[in-house]
Amino acid sequence: MTNPTHDPVTIEVVRNSIVAFADEMADVLSKSAYNMMIYEVRDYCCGLIDTSGRMISQNRGGLPIFLADLGIAIEDGIAMHGLDGFAEGDVLIMNLGAVCGQHLNNVVIYAPCFHAGELVGFAANRAHWVDIGGGRQGFGSNATTDIYSEGIQMRSLKIHEAGKANATLMQIIRDNIRYPDASLGDLRAQIASCQVGARRYRDLVERYSRPVVEAAVAKIWDQADAAVRAVVAKIPDGTYCAESFLDNDGRDLTTPLRIKTTVRVEGDEMTVDFSEMHPQVAGPLNSGRSGGIAAARVAFKALTSPSLDVNEGCFRALKVELPDGTMLSARPPAALGQWSIALPTVIDTLLKALAPAVPHMIPAAHKGDMGGCSFFGMRDDGAGFLLLNIFGGGWGGRPTGDGVSAAMSVCQGDVRNTPVELQEIKYPFLIERCALRPDSGGAGQFRGGLGIELTYKVLQSCRGNINFDRTVTPPWGLNGGLDAEVSVAVIERADGSIERVHKATNAAFGVGDRVTFLTAGGGGYGDPGQRDPIALRNDLQDGLVSAKAADRDYGLVEDVAPLARRV
Repeated sequence: MTNPTHDPVTIEVVRNSIVAFADEMADVLSKSAYNMMIYEVRDYCCGLIDTSGRMISQNRGGLPIFLADLGIAIEDGIAMHGLDGFAEGDVLIMNLGAVCGQHLNNVVIYAPCFHAGELVGFAANRAHWVDIGGGRQGFGSNATTDIYSEGIQMRSLKIHEAGKANATLMQIIRDNIRYPDASLGDLRAQIASCQVGARRYRDLVERYSRPVVEAAVAKIWDQADAAVRAVVAKIPDGTYCAESFLDNDGRDLTTPLRIKTTVRVEGDEMTVDFSEMHPQVAGPLNSGRSGGIAAARVAFKALTSPSLDVNEGCFRALKVELPDGTMLSARPPAALGQWSIALPTVIDTLLKALAPAVPHMIPAAHKGDMGGCSFFGMRDDGAGFLLLNIFGGGWGGRPTGDGVSAAMSVCQGDVRNTPVELQEIKYPFLIERCALRPDSGGAGQFRGGLGIELTYKVLQSCRGNINFDRTVTPPWGLNGGLDAEVSVAVIERADGSIERVHKATNAAFGVGDRVTFLTAGGGGYGDPGQRDPIALRNDLQDGLVSAKAADRDYGLVEDVAPLARRV
């Protein structure tokens, strides 16, 4: 008789079940949430965690910068409560900056999973609350200087204890945030998601037994690890370095922030060394250690196992060296409100370091920021509003094709922007233009993707934050490809005056003002002189590249006549 712990059929059932459970958790969350950052943008992740804080599975489409880091929150909860400190019906809430390393809006909810009275794992999710209190609204603010000014912190507190809601804690949350109905609605959605995940995992253990399920999970991790190591082993051994710069920390606008990465490949293992990263800054453009580790994991997984489901085995071959006190490992009580701003550039720089070793795998740089807008104010009836939206931009040209246009950053993965129609229905704005930004992609044999042009007309006085980066160091080209255009916001006041800005905190906007966000493109790949003439003429006919830019970057001097397009 086949040993069930080695039965390939059982292993495949478990493999697909645990991912399906995480996906179902995500469906419950997105369909039950109150704020558009969750149900439209999908700024969340869901997963199952074992009793050692290791990732059993994570939902497909989960935010990449949440990659396999839910376990950190649960490890801390286990250290606080002990494994015998959880009971059936418990639900815990966690967002402590010193542990999670992120802005406090990213709230973790987790629930223990019991089978026959024994703790067998946890179901967990992280989702972006529209507000968490403190001195900042939305995202993009550079005003805060420590974590205490950024909102309420909760360290593995039992929001439900043995099935009973903690009314006192719920009241504390309600009284300390600006939009309690939205955030507490999201809390209930997160709780429902975790309860579904815990039930599903319990049922799986009931069907096969805990030893069989855990042996199958261990085998799944081993298989992922073997697949990853096979890819790493093909990268030539060596030490590879690259550096780039962020514009500034949003407060000291004269000092660029150094992004320095060193990658060491030895056999089938890779080490990412952030020891020469810029020190932590006085403002909120810091993350805790989880930020730096997440950036390394995103780049590593993109290279080694882009099609594998996320689990702990995907990262055994990766080591991260990250001393305390850098902008990616800030010491408490550092402000973390802009924690994610640096990460796309960190990932681009890691990939740039490896370009000489695996040129066939590395694209040019992408838009490289986590750009978005926050507009907030009071309606005529006294109710507050907060419009949040995130922006796509261009991805770099690749060794085999053009970059993608109007896509979110590598850190945001499958998230979406907020539909224009919903923004106009819910908030006092008219969106007059949402289009690709011509000439924003870098020229090359394979052109960089295009950024977007998005114009808001203000219908009611309000305030807002603008925060673009990589406006000094543009998304770079590779192998002779040219750099892309950088991001900028243009404020056209009702009186006709115009301002061009990259960063603004708590800026005032009046009725009739217009704010246009122009996002960066991706860098070009390869010599522009080698671009396929038909591809270039198609770009011209589609309005993606202007005749002036074509002449400047590609040397096109002949008349552009309509041609039959290649299909």
